[in-house]
Amino acid sequence: MSTSSALINELETSPLKAVPDRRKWVTWKRFKRNKLAMAGMFIVIVMYAIAIFAPVIQRYEYDAITAGMRNKPPSAEHWLGTDRNGRDVYSRMVNGARVSLFAGFAAVAIVMTVGVLLGGIAGFFGGVIDSLIMRFTDILLSIPLILLLITAASLFTPGLSTTVIVIGLTSWPGAARLIRGQFLALKSQEYVTAARAIGANSWRMMFRHLLPNTMAIVIVEATLWLGYAILLEASLSYLGLGVQIPTPSWGNMLQDGQRDLITGAWWMTVFPGMAIFLTVLAFNLMGDGLRDALDPRHRRR
Repeated sequence: MSTSSALINELETSPLKAVPDRRKWVTWKRFKRNKLAMAGMFIVIVMYAIAIFAPVIQRYEYDAITAGMRNKPPSAEHWLGTDRNGRDVYSRMVNGARVSLFAGFAAVAIVMTVGVLLGGIAGFFGGVIDSLIMRFTDILLSIPLILLLITAASLFTPGLSTTVIVIGLTSWPGAARLIRGQFLALKSQEYVTAARAIGANSWRMMFRHLLPNTMAIVIVEATLWLGYAILLEASLSYLGLGVQIPTPSWGNMLQDGQRDLITGAWWMTVFPGMAIFLTVLAFNLMGDGLRDALDPRHRRR
């Protein structure tokens, strides 16, 4: 019994030994050579730094109303102008970064957790379990995501928590199908067969052998999904089904600014729109760079 346990433990560490530390540096060097990916990573770091230090770098409270300062253009006093209620757009922008980035990160955490768990179970066990999970996944994928989001969000009280949960619980099918495909390919590998032969149970094989070997795909998928989740949160908030005013998010700032766009208050929509555009683009560029750096076929070439 002790011999089998020793063999299992040795086998479980063997995939890590097969990937030397120097390969991590090779991956980083490949990523660093991608200038667009590095630019995307720099923008992401800057955005998260703004979100973290928003209470320090804001000039006014995000909900503070200044009398006589409605719809004022950018100036030395208000760097990005003021909105229709006299609130500082810059302060709302930096605080909106906290909400939008947190919503995207939390939603993707739910997406990847549910997607990896269900996709891994379907791919590893197969049979009836695989059929049930994949048919339910197909049903969800057949419904337009934005329609599913609007329907789910309208059933509950709008807010940040509702937005995060709704995005997370309606967006996992794509991740589940991707992870299922990876598990189907990996479970026929020799080290999995050897682990099964010496008595390793199914859950140990899933979480100690297969899952670590799919982490590269999970990381890339999560990075790409972060930008998409921010876009979904902005869409729901713009439609009034997400984060509610006066709590700022880039989406509800767009909604609030469109009413005064016709009067020439362009700054109320341009700055939040540019923040969404740059952040989503940065995550996509970084995700593409990670995919190229982690792809074994690219490394061989």
